[in-house]
Amino acid sequence: MLGYGIMLPLLPFFVQAQDGGAAIAGGLMSMYATIQLVSGPILGALSDRYGRKPILLLCLIGTGTSYLLLGLANSLPIIFLAVFLDGLTGSNLTLAHAYVADTTTAENRARGLNYSQLAFGLGIMAGPILGGTLSGYGLSIPAFIASFFAFANTVFGFFFLPESLPPERRETKPISQAFSWAGQFTSIFRQKNIQNFLVVLFLLNLAFAGLQTNFPLYSNARFGWTPAQNSYFYLYVGLCGVIVQGVLFAKLQARFGERNLIPAGLAFMVIGLAGMAFAPEAWMLFPAVAVVAFGTGTSIPSLTALISLRVPDKEQGRLMGGMQTLLALTNIFGPTLAGISFEVIAISAPYWLGSVFALFALMVVIWTMDHGR
Repeated sequence: MLGYGIMLPLLPFFVQAQDGGAAIAGGLMSMYATIQLVSGPILGALSDRYGRKPILLLCLIGTGTSYLLLGLANSLPIIFLAVFLDGLTGSNLTLAHAYVADTTTAENRARGLNYSQLAFGLGIMAGPILGGTLSGYGLSIPAFIASFFAFANTVFGFFFLPESLPPERRETKPISQAFSWAGQFTSIFRQKNIQNFLVVLFLLNLAFAGLQTNFPLYSNARFGWTPAQNSYFYLYVGLCGVIVQGVLFAKLQARFGERNLIPAGLAFMVIGLAGMAFAPEAWMLFPAVAVVAFGTGTSIPSLTALISLRVPDKEQGRLMGGMQTLLALTNIFGPTLAGISFEVIAISAPYWLGSVFALFALMVVIWTMDHGR
């Protein structure tokens, strides 16, 4: 995730260096999300059959190669090829979560998933800072450094990472079924004990998906913030996430459990997002986003753990792949929905809309738990 954090903010500049514009940069991100929509469930199903380690190493090799291609790119087709390859093999997060599910008990599943998300968050927070510093020496340098991280991670995984899914716990269905994307994706929704929680996960991520790309426009239009002020705000958001996931979550999970943390976290999201929409003064964004960070930091790992515990061990990879597909869908529709509502309704509309989505998710959770599903 450190390599991903380095490269993500710089991708538009790679496009610009080859005389491309904002539309091409946006198209690249949409292509990336669309490819992950297809590849996530397939790679997850393959890891259920062949083990987590070989598929994870394959994904890391693909990531390292894609960053290397970006560093060497001298045309737009090479950039598109690099992003395509990264999307095709970009299931590191999915496989990491499946690995955590393999190696944790029911009691500490949520805590394990939370710590993995904390590591991802730290990478995303530190990556842009490192990438911005390295880009002063040329765009190729951060790309080569990110590629080095991925390949070094591959070597480390090969020699030191034990396999988490022994042969006796692996999927035994025909290999052809692993490449049936529709079958892999729809099969998780046919499991009635997790259907409603998957809807909640979709709404929760949809509430949040469009805000990262929209916030700089919102803060500039409403409070006149500069890019530098936005970068400091993003750093503050990252620190809030570290405090919630690294300090508070373990204590809260041990005391209240996942079933209580999910509705509480969603309620905090409703309040925090509405607070961001309402804020008449710039300083009010800071407490509001801290409330949002607390809500997401407690609800997402709890919800992921609750879903994971309702699926057999041999299907964890397919489950995590399906959940990545849900995330990819929100990354496709969320930014578009936020942008349209920002321009057509009001500049605060994406945050009111996010608050409404979180409220719907909260209502589904309460209804589901009340009916004992």
